[in-house]
Amino acid sequence: MYFASDNSSPVPPQVMDALARANEGYAKSYGADPIMDGVRARIRELFEAPEAAVHLVATGTAANALALACFCPPWAAVYCHAMSHIEEDECGAPEFYTGGAKLVLLDGADAKIPPEALERKLGHAASVGVHNVQRGMLSITNTTEAGAVYSPAEVTALTEIARRYGLPCHMDGARFANALVSAGCTPAEMTWKAGIDVLSFGGTKNGLMGVEAVVIFDPAKSWEFELRRKRGGHLFSKHRYLSAQMAAYLDGDLWLDLAKRANAAGRVLSEGITALPGARLLHPTQANMVFAAFPRAAHRRARDAGAAYYFWPMDQSLDGPDEEPLTARMVCSWCTTDEDIARFLAVLRG
Repeated sequence: MYFASDNSSPVPPQVMDALARANEGYAKSYGADPIMDGVRARIRELFEAPEAAVHLVATGTAANALALACFCPPWAAVYCHAMSHIEEDECGAPEFYTGGAKLVLLDGADAKIPPEALERKLGHAASVGVHNVQRGMLSITNTTEAGAVYSPAEVTALTEIARRYGLPCHMDGARFANALVSAGCTPAEMTWKAGIDVLSFGGTKNGLMGVEAVVIFDPAKSWEFELRRKRGGHLFSKHRYLSAQMAAYLDGDLWLDLAKRANAAGRVLSEGITALPGARLLHPTQANMVFAAFPRAAHRRARDAGAAYYFWPMDQSLDGPDEEPLTARMVCSWCTTDEDIARFLAVLRG
C-alpha cells in the first residue's frame, strides 16, 4: 500500500539488466560511450526531430534548471504555474542556474495555466522598461503537479501567446510519459509541433534509477547546455550508466508501457476512492496521481495499517472529528498492483 511517490518505486528488471551489461569492460566517458549514440538516435527518431540535441543528467532539478538557464537571461522572468515543481520543489535551483531570473507565478485550476492569464500577465510585463524584470520564457508542466494533462492543443494555445511576445517555451516532463499516453498523441505532437523549444524528458518518476534527458529542438543551444552542465557539476564521468538506463527505457517502448501501467493503476484507485462514503476528488485523475478528500477516520485506519501517502497540504492532523475530511495525494507507479489498491480501499472502508 505504497502511494507516497512514483519516485520510490523499484527499477524495472530490463533496466537493471542493461546496467549490468553496461558494466562489462571499458567505455569512453563523459557521454562519448556508444550506448549514448544509440540514445540520441532513438530520441531523435521518437520525436521526429533529426537535429535535436539530446543530453542526459541524473536529476529532474538539473534538467529543468539547466534547460531554463539556456533560454532565459538573469534579468528576465520565467512564467510558470504557482504549483509548478520549479517553484515549489527545487530550492531556488532555477534562479541559481539562470543567474537570478525571476519566477513569475500564475494560477489556474488543476495546476494548468489558463491562456487568458498568460496573455494578461505578458501584456502588463516590463511596462516601464529597464526598471522591470523583462519577459523571459514560459515553462509548463505535463503531467501537472495536480495530476492533470495538457493536450497538444492546450500546449499550442499557450505557446502561441508566448511566441507573440518573443518567448521560448519549456516543458517540465518529469511525468512526460504519463501525459503522453493519457493524451494519446506522439512525442512530437506534444512538444515541438505544439511550440515547445526544450523538454525535460523524465525517467526517474517512471521507473528509472536516476536519469533525465534534456531534449533541445534547436541544436544551436547544444554547446551552451554542455558548458552549463559541466560548469554546474552535472556532467557524469561514467556516463554509460546514465546512457544504459535511458537506452533500456526506450527499447521496445518500455517507457510507454510503464506509464500505461501507472496510469491504469491511478484510474482504478481513483474510481475506488470516489465510491467511498464521504470521499471526493480534488482534481481529475488524468494520469497516475490521485488527489482526494475522505474522512479522518479512514485516514487513521490507513496509517495504522501501514499505508504510505501524503496529506495534501502536509500540515493536517489525525487528531479531530472522525467525519471531518482530510485531503491527500496518492501516486501510483509502474509496479502498483491491483492487490495493493484493493487492500488499501478495504482499509479505508473499514
